[in-house]
Amino acid sequence: MARELPANPNITHLRRQAKDLKKAIAAGDRQAIERARSARPGLADSDIEGFTLRDAQLTIAREYGFDGWHDLNVAVGERMVEERDLHRWFGVQLNNGVWARLDAADVGPDSPLEERERLLYSAYASAYHWMNAGTFANRARGEHLIARTATAVGLPDLAMQHARRCLELCEQNPVEVEDWDLAFAHEALARAVAARGDRTLARDLRAKAQALGEAIAGDGDRAAFLEELEKGPWFGI
Repeated sequence: MARELPANPNITHLRRQAKDLKKAIAAGDRQAIERARSARPGLADSDIEGFTLRDAQLTIAREYGFDGWHDLNVAVGERMVEERDLHRWFGVQLNNGVWARLDAADVGPDSPLEERERLLYSAYASAYHWMNAGTFANRARGEHLIARTATAVGLPDLAMQHARRCLELCEQNPVEVEDWDLAFAHEALARAVAARGDRTLARDLRAKAQALGEAIAGDGDRAAFLEELEKGPWFGI
């Protein structure tokens, strides 16, 4: 039977378990060898003789019911309150930093490559951290941020990919997202389409975003969205 992870597992402690197991097997400890064979049926004598730390980590992971060490690490990270809080902190900080640059409009398609990459990778990093610590709404907002950033740095095809994913997340999780999330998804998609030069479709999508924005229930949220919708660039539509 698989061992149970504690409520607040510690990856350092698990690494120590693996090191201790490796040392015990190297010393010929029968109980340790049986543990390795139980976790990995069919383990040959030659494998025992050359038992590595990686082998020990795999044994520990399987004792806890995971296929491998990476899966165990992921599960531990998800259960560590400290790590979730760290993901959330980075998600917020990166999100705010990217939006500050987008609002300032100080990075564009003609900016130095390093500046464009820094902004785009910051948006990706924010989305990654929210994937680890947030809800589907946070994930949709992360996709929206990437779409807006990609449009700003001159990558409309990439922007469309993430705007569509934002819209998909909103439509698949209507209970978790806000009404303004759906409006912003259409806004990001409209900008990306406009940047590609399809003005007719972009106008339709912008009109849809406008209608969704005007239907937002909260006065403050509605005003904030409509203000953002009026901001450029709209690439001539």
